Formats: sequence, C-alpha cells, structure tokens
Amino acid sequence: MASEAVVLTVEGPNGPRDVRLSSPSRVLWADSGITKLDLAKYIVAVGEAFVAANGDRPLSLQRFPEGIDGEQFFSKNPPRGAPEYVRAVPVIYPSARSHPQLVIDEPAAAVWAVQMNTVVFHPWPSRAENSDNPDQLRIDLDPQPGTDFDDAIPAALELRKVLAEVGLDAFIKTSGNRGLHVFAPIEPIREFLDVRHAVIAAARELERRMPEKVTTAWWKEERGSRIFVDFNQANRDRTMAGAYSPRALAHAPVSTPLEWAELENADPTVFTIHTVPGRLSKVGDPWATMNEHPGTIDALLAWWERDLANGLGELPFPPDYPKMPGEPPRVQPSRARKEA
Repeated sequence: MASEAVVLTVEGPNGPRDVRLSSPSRVLWADSGITKLDLAKYIVAVGEAFVAANGDRPLSLQRFPEGIDGEQFFSKNPPRGAPEYVRAVPVIYPSARSHPQLVIDEPAAAVWAVQMNTVVFHPWPSRAENSDNPDQLRIDLDPQPGTDFDDAIPAALELRKVLAEVGLDAFIKTSGNRGLHVFAPIEPIREFLDVRHAVIAAARELERRMPEKVTTAWWKEERGSRIFVDFNQANRDRTMAGAYSPRALAHAPVSTPLEWAELENADPTVFTIHTVPGRLSKVGDPWATMNEHPGTIDALLAWWERDLANGLGELPFPPDYPKMPGEPPRVQPSRARKEA
C-alpha cells in the first residue's frame, strides 16, 4: 500500500533520530527477496563502520526506485526535503562547473538515503572541506575476461609491497563483484591530477613486476586475460563503491574490508547484506586504523617523472573528460592502425 511506512530509530553521535521509511516491503533484490527495510536494517547494523569509511566525503547515491533490476540513476546533490542532518558541500567537476554534493555524517543520514532507494554509495577520495585534495590513493584491480577474483589476489599482494616501498600503508577490500580495491591513506596536499599520476606510477611498477598477469592498457583489445589496473578511477569525480556499501547484483554482495591475512583464502560471494553485520561484530572493522598514519605520494611522483624521462607519457582519460595536456589520441589502437 502507498501509505505503508515504518519508523526506524537510528543511534548516532548526535543521539537517536527517527527516520521514516516508506514502502518498507518493496523488494530491491528479487532473487534473494531483500526488501527496502532489510537494507535499512543492514545500514543500521554496520552504521558506525559505514560512516567511518564513507562519511565526511562528497557522496553520490546510486538509486534504484524499482529494485536492482529496474531503472537506476545517480543523485549527487541533496534532493528537496532532505533532513537537516544531511549536508552539502560545493565541489568542482572535470568540466570546471561547481555544484553542491551531499555528505553524510551519521548512520541516520545513510538510512535516509535508503529511504531514497539508494543501493550503492559512492564516496569521493577527499574530505568534504578539502574536496580538491584526496586523502586516499585508490587503486582498482579489475579482472578482465578469462580472469577472476583469484587472479586479482596475487596482484593485490604485490601491489601492497610496491606501496610499502614508497612508504604507504595499504588497505584492501572486495569490490563487491570480481575485483579488489586497494586504498592507501595520504596527506591531503596534492590535487587529483597528481594523485592520478601517482596511481599510474604504482600501476606501471606493478605491471613491470607481473607483465603476464597485470596490465595498464586502457583499450580493452590490448588487455588480454590480465588484471587491469584502472588508473582512471583516480580522476576527479570518479568513485568506487564505498566500504560496506551493497552492490546491485543478484546475491546482494557488499564491498567488504579485509585483513591482508584473510585475502588469499577470501571468497567475495560470502560477503553479503545477510553476513557482513555478523562478520563486523565478530572480527571488527579491518579499516578502523586506516587514517592513523597517512603517507605522501612524493616517491610515486618521482617514479612518474622517471617514467616520463624514459618515454612513458600520459595515459588516456575517460571519454567524457575534456582533452587533457599530454594525453594520447583517444582512438582505439586497431582503428588508428587501419586509418594509417
């Protein structure tokens, strides 16, 4: 019924808040029967760790009004009627346009987002008050056709060594699908292009060490059956599903932080809305100490300059970006050869 609604009392740093949830029995994941109310209760259960990972950051909401099998859209600025505890900060997009983007600071705000039919939460790698300077270096290890999650594991372990060599502490999480996300806390003193170059430098070093297993090739026809290090996820306004965010896949997986010791035997399919709250209660949050020892990207930028001197230039940007300095032609290699 259209009038169906429940009120959830959500604890938080500012005391309890009542959040109204309309259509709580709406099924969001048809295959597993997970409802809007189930999702809201999941957010309540993981609320503290969820906000620690995704709060105080510009945030994009991936919303599914008819469930994950229906239409979807992204919402960035707070819609009309947002409660007073959901704030917004101005951010600058690649087009140079500035626009307010929503920020959550407590679990009630995340539950409110569920009321807005949000399934996937996409936080920026920078803080709300300093959105131009990331405080996280993020590297997306993306399995290509012919590879899977198990192939990403050795790449992640070697990447951890690469980052340790430049003084960065790496943290790992499942993507919620087949890949892995490696994060390293950094001092927020460099802008996005610098961080992108640092990611490229780390990716190229990983590729040199594992050339048969890892690639930085932007064009799919050149990747082969290797793990793609998606350097373009480091660009301004490019985001990954946040830690503890559900994903819009049939079995309701969750992008789940892991201890490094767990990685080699990890099965990403077992981390779901049903299981992650219990896991969090049992083992705690592997990312709880992430922000204690931020590093710098100075050594990675020195690698970037070294690679430039050796003839390795800028890599392609996403197709919706303005043309960037030093960028190679945005032409598929096979097409360029044909035209030549």
